[in-house]
Amino acid sequence: QVQLVESGGGLVQPGGSLRLSCAASGSGFSGYVLGWYRQAPGKEREWVAGISRRAIINYADYADSVKGRFTISRDNAKKTMYLQMNNLKPEDTGVYYCKVNDGLHDYWGQGTQVTVSS
Repeated sequence: QVQLVESGGGLVQPGGSLRLSCAASGSGFSGYVLGWYRQAPGKEREWVAGISRRAIINYADYADSVKGRFTISRDNAKKTMYLQMNNLKPEDTGVYYCKVNDGLHDYWGQGTQVTVSS
């Protein structure tokens, strides 16, 4: 069983930055596939970024809408994943969720609100 606790959301002006964190509990983490998703009001949840690990190499990928602005990372020692969001736009507004997959199950965080507005 994995429990995820997110933090770091808030209100930011267009062009600003935020860093989201997602801390995991449980015995494993380093081999998990990690991801960030978001859900805007009235829209379906969408994938934002993902990171997997094979051997000692991390592989990251991003939705086209955030590529070049967002960076996903992980700290296996702290069992924490991050999403650094730069040059935020109003269309980035939504509830952001972290997800981990341990090879068998998906686990989701509770979500954190990100609002980009002037």
